[in-house]
Amino acid sequence: MKKTTRAAARGAGKRRKAAAAECGTEAAHPVSRPASTAADRARQTIRQLKTELAQALERVEELQAAAETDFLLGILNRRGFERELGRSIAYIKRYHASAALLVLDVDGLKPINDTFGHAAGDQVLKAIAAQLTRIVRSSDVVGRLGGDEFAVVLWNLGESDARAKAAALEQAIDSLSFVFRGSPVHAGASAGVAMLGPHAETGRALEEADSAMYVRKAQRRHEPRPASSR
Repeated sequence: MKKTTRAAARGAGKRRKAAAAECGTEAAHPVSRPASTAADRARQTIRQLKTELAQALERVEELQAAAETDFLLGILNRRGFERELGRSIAYIKRYHASAALLVLDVDGLKPINDTFGHAAGDQVLKAIAAQLTRIVRSSDVVGRLGGDEFAVVLWNLGESDARAKAAALEQAIDSLSFVFRGSPVHAGASAGVAMLGPHAETGRALEEADSAMYVRKAQRRHEPRPASSR
């Protein structure tokens, strides 16, 4: 009888140990599952934040490009051009490259606006911007400083070549012709040149090219050109 009781007790003890082991195994799972789920959630959050950051940076670039683009002509505005000019000068100083800055002023745009309206003047400006971007190289920089004034950075040119290029741009713009209200109209432009060297500064370079442009404009008043472009 005692043997039977001891055997029953040993069996009950084994069953309790087995049950305890099973309970311990089951208890371990709820602890590991939340940890794994939390890590997954963290990774998912990181991926989402990276995606949102990339989208935000892309939006910033789009807004910056819009803020630095002339809405009428589709080229750089003054802000964008000055930024690119600053980058160009920094590159020139670091790598001892060469470049020239041209400032071009449209001759006779005000009479066109006064006679035929600003829509006609806008058409002239669009044609000039297209002519400039067509003639210069893709590595060069074209911008509108405001009103009827344009600027171009020409890379890897000495002074004589830069002045020859300025003359070619003047001729290309002089060749443009328009008809407004049945009247033929010609455009024109005067270009000033400033060389960009290791000591160049953005503001000073623009002032130098602008001053040279006004000298050139005075010279062109004595050159034979279509009356409407004077």
